[in-house]
Amino acid sequence: MASSGATQKLKILCIHGYRQNAQSFRERTGAFRKFPIVKKQTDLVFITAPNRVPSMHGEEAPGDGQAAEGLGETGWWFSAPDNTYMAQEFTDCCKGYQESLDMVTEVFKTQGPFDGILSFSQGASFASLLCGIQQQNPDSPIKFNFVILVAGFKSRQSAHEHLYKEKITVPSLHVFGDTDKVIQKDMSEALLQHFVEPVILQHEGGHFIPTTGAHKQVYTQFLQKMLDSRASNS
Repeated sequence: MASSGATQKLKILCIHGYRQNAQSFRERTGAFRKFPIVKKQTDLVFITAPNRVPSMHGEEAPGDGQAAEGLGETGWWFSAPDNTYMAQEFTDCCKGYQESLDMVTEVFKTQGPFDGILSFSQGASFASLLCGIQQQNPDSPIKFNFVILVAGFKSRQSAHEHLYKEKITVPSLHVFGDTDKVIQKDMSEALLQHFVEPVILQHEGGHFIPTTGAHKQVYTQFLQKMLDSRASNS
């Protein structure tokens, strides 16, 4: 049995959505972080994508929400050469992806090991790619034991297609909303087929992390199962 204390906590890498950064994602997960199991038994590590999203000159742009003021809006890659991103586009362009992969690989090397990943929207799409990398390359420094994908979707960049060829076996919790207008429900549902026995939390809302009582129970049960699994394997 694993010992109690700080070493017992699940260390979770937190990957934000498009037009966000580490601080804005931390703020967005405020209610989630107050869950007793999250507060007492996890260590959340928030990182910022290396690709700066160009300013929209005050216009409201389609994205995952405004980044914290003064810190800049970032993304994990762009779907067009002009440094823009649309999750719905099927393209050959994934500008900035390698820079993000290099950065996250370094995070795993220097700040890991991580037990799991918590991810949102484009960050959840990126996390699904990390699942594929781990699945197909056991020697990769990218290693984790579970993933939570909120408003996730399969990347539509052709260079990423090979990472979905094998069914992903890492335990996964998929969270998506019926009325999400940024990442439509069918996009999140399409990602499910690439995972073995995905746990699903479907809610009636839109593009956010649901945290009401019923939702809280699903997160808690999933994280408790991950804690129990680690304890039984230690």
